[in-house]
Amino acid sequence: MKTDRFQAFSDGIFAILITILVLEFHIPDYHTGKLLPALLAQWPLFLSYAFSYFYVGTLWLFHHDYFSMLKRIDRNVNMLNLLMLFSITLLDYPMSLVADALTSSNRADMQTAFIIYDLVALFISATFYLMYAYLHHHQDLKNAAVSNDFYAAIKFDPVRSVIIYGLAIVMTFWSVWLGALLLAAGIIFHFFAYLRMSKQLEQSKGAVDA
Repeated sequence: MKTDRFQAFSDGIFAILITILVLEFHIPDYHTGKLLPALLAQWPLFLSYAFSYFYVGTLWLFHHDYFSMLKRIDRNVNMLNLLMLFSITLLDYPMSLVADALTSSNRADMQTAFIIYDLVALFISATFYLMYAYLHHHQDLKNAAVSNDFYAAIKFDPVRSVIIYGLAIVMTFWSVWLGALLLAAGIIFHFFAYLRMSKQLEQSKGAVDA
């Protein structure tokens, strides 16, 4: 199969997920003249949405650029992609849990919500690693314009993020806010890893062209 339909399907899933994320917003209950305080009380939802949107957007950038290096896909890539997309579509649930837990300010609830978010994020990174590993061992699927060194330069990024989320889970048992910072660090790490991957992809193509 060529990559056009593969990319179109995946893009559709990402678009639906982002739409679902924003559907979590509802007009708050408020008394006349008290709309602003009611909106400000929704800061946990705004914060969790902002991070989740940034996270999903970064994953889409990864997905788009990474699979642009392929000239075709096989059945296994399709199946791994379905698993990857499944893991990403789970993000709406922990986002809602984190928003509700932050609103209640209950330590046990926040601990549970952050750990569930960590587990989903860890699962997502693990699916990316499986895809990276499979494509590394099936070089015939990639575009000839991409050098063999491309995968070697980025293959451990999903492992690094798994480690970050694993540490976040452990730290959350000790300190909810330290665990939350590590979770945020993991999400931010993805963006810088994407920038590095994109740069590496350009250099890889340039090296082959030269």
